[in-house]
Amino acid sequence: MSQTTALDPSTAGAVTKDKLTADFHALGLAGCIDKLTVPLRQQGVCVRWETPHHGVEIPAACATLLYHAAEETLNNALRHSHATELTVRLAAVYHGVRLTVTDNGVGFNCRTQSMGRKHGYGVCLMTMAVQEAAGTISIDSAPDKGTQVAITIPLD
Repeated sequence: MSQTTALDPSTAGAVTKDKLTADFHALGLAGCIDKLTVPLRQQGVCVRWETPHHGVEIPAACATLLYHAAEETLNNALRHSHATELTVRLAAVYHGVRLTVTDNGVGFNCRTQSMGRKHGYGVCLMTMAVQEAAGTISIDSAPDKGTQVAITIPLD
């Protein structure tokens, strides 16, 4: 299912940690992540969503990890990508859930960026957290080709 959704910017904003659990119950993981896309939309980025047709029950720890990974990925897109289009995909995969964020921005050279001084601590911490949860993360990017970040977390 592909859809373009927009939240009312006057009611959207950063999801604070003390409200995160309540927001997960009210909005679900997709709704909480959608709130993170408001600054991108305000800059004119077209945000598309692809989600399953049916709900998938995700444990709170997994949802929190995916939310924070989305937060880091979307913040990087906002600050660095200069994208005009961005797609957020949540998908059930064999014994897990996958979050994929793809943009059509400027991209970067993964080899030189990851070894250079410009590599952010946020990406390193996100990678460590995903691996600690027995998940996987892949970052695929190239100059002028955009960026795709895929995070898969097992549910069992």
